[in-house]
Amino acid sequence: MERIPLFPLSHGVFPDGVLRLQIFEVRYLDLIRRCHRENTPFGVAWLAQGNEVAVPGQIPRLHPMGTLAHIEDLQTVQAALLRVRCVGGRRFRLGAVEAGPFGVWFGEVDYLPEDQPVAIPPDLQPLANRLGKGIAQAQSDQLLDQLPLQAPYRLDECGWVANRWAELLPLTAKEKLALLAEVDPLVRLTEVARYLELD
Repeated sequence: MERIPLFPLSHGVFPDGVLRLQIFEVRYLDLIRRCHRENTPFGVAWLAQGNEVAVPGQIPRLHPMGTLAHIEDLQTVQAALLRVRCVGGRRFRLGAVEAGPFGVWFGEVDYLPEDQPVAIPPDLQPLANRLGKGIAQAQSDQLLDQLPLQAPYRLDECGWVANRWAELLPLTAKEKLALLAEVDPLVRLTEVARYLELD
């Protein structure tokens, strides 16, 4: 297992998804600057209980799944305000969690295998088609930067398509985490089809 810094959020990120954050807490300003400088990721953990902003005396409870986040762009808006754009990396199971310096939480993580390219079967192809049309429309409307995704658009892979729908659909945290934990890309996409009530 590996020990990594954690960034608890009410919603997480899936592999290859885009996560945009505004950083203003002192504990995370230092963490994000260090990760950017050293080109190292941090872990995005889903909050089961607690607040994203630190509350004195409160210990957050975290869900047992998360994803690495790699910083792709950092902008200093003010001395105490950063705007960052991250991309989701490997998924992990979260073990023991402990408080570290400056109030940053650290966790022991065990990484899940990365998705292998699995072709989309004909009965699930409508999910890829529908997602592709949405991407094309967003490009046409110049709204693509508002979506939690980026090129390359791997619309022929079960895992990539399933992950994009998992982020876009209005699912509960429990439902999203179940999808995040599913190691079989085809099963994950089949579950997404069930949520979309695809016949």
